Amino acid sequence: MEGGERLLPKGFPKLKNDTFLRAARGEETEHTPVWCMRQAGRYLPEFRETRAAQDFFATCRSPKLCCELTLQPLRRFPLDAAIIFSDILVVPQALGMEVVMVPGKGPTFTEPLKEVEDLLKLRQKVDVTAELGYVFQAITLTRHSLEGRVPLIGFSGAPWTLMSYMIEGGGSTTMAKAKSWLYRHPEASHRLLRLLADVVTDYLVGQVAAGAQALQLFESHAGHLGPEQFQDFALPYIRDIAQAVKSKLKEEALPLVPMIIFAKDAHYALRDLARAGYEVVGLDWTIRPQEARAQTGKDVTLQGNLDPCALYAPKEKIGELVKKMLEGFGTQRYIANLGHGLYPDMSPEHVGAFVEAVHAHSRHINKHS
Repeated sequence: MEGGERLLPKGFPKLKNDTFLRAARGEETEHTPVWCMRQAGRYLPEFRETRAAQDFFATCRSPKLCCELTLQPLRRFPLDAAIIFSDILVVPQALGMEVVMVPGKGPTFTEPLKEVEDLLKLRQKVDVTAELGYVFQAITLTRHSLEGRVPLIGFSGAPWTLMSYMIEGGGSTTMAKAKSWLYRHPEASHRLLRLLADVVTDYLVGQVAAGAQALQLFESHAGHLGPEQFQDFALPYIRDIAQAVKSKLKEEALPLVPMIIFAKDAHYALRDLARAGYEVVGLDWTIRPQEARAQTGKDVTLQGNLDPCALYAPKEKIGELVKKMLEGFGTQRYIANLGHGLYPDMSPEHVGAFVEAVHAHSRHINKHS
């Protein structure tokens, strides 16, 4: 791949396990499919070994390493989907911003956006193939390397979440700087959000062209907004992205892949999210399955939502919690996942117990229903 012949996004191996895709589309499944956010992560010793002494974003720019990291959890667990190893902050990088990974601190922008004038420093037109082609290459290589075992998910951060990082300069408990823009500079905020939505749309379409079989949009910072701000500054762009991606996929004769929206802590917007144009609505762990079903209706698939910290429990307890979760959601039109990503200190054995419990209990429920 690198320094050698580049694989093309065609002639992919036939898919052997389409359970995840069928559940996403609302078709019947024999068992409930399961995958985990951050399943390619530091909780795996082999992940730490592969990433050792390698800069984080240099890893993201290496198709070969991204492929290897994406495949690692599949070698250990019978997961029903793979998600490409990358990061949501490659989009601000494509706009010309510098982001570095600071040990012990996380992603840090060397020059965050401070004034409205700073928007002029951003690229107003982004050629996603030129700027993010390394992600597309990683997707194509990984799709071939998966040999049809499971579908491959591509992803992006949503505009508000990306904007908040670009202004805060990194993580924040309050998002006060970013939120102050929404109140003080609403027009400039919409300009930035529109620019991000356009780039994200092209980026997601490019991922499908490269071989992604499903897409997830992460609105990780939704919970920092109240219902009104979400309605004004997040939801319109979430909707636009779904509509624009589907329209462009049709135009380019690309597969109409299922799309997932995961807006963390946005309980107040579940009804709207269920009608935003996504086949799947992802949920965090702070909402009851029955309540989520009641709010979203019967036309979308739900994904989630075990508390990630439940994986610290003994394996038997994990099994009990999974059974309860499956009973709450029902086994159909449902994809099991955690309510957020895996943490670095989690036991791979307990992740395996979670995956196996989903398969075993959902098969049992299906058999006896």
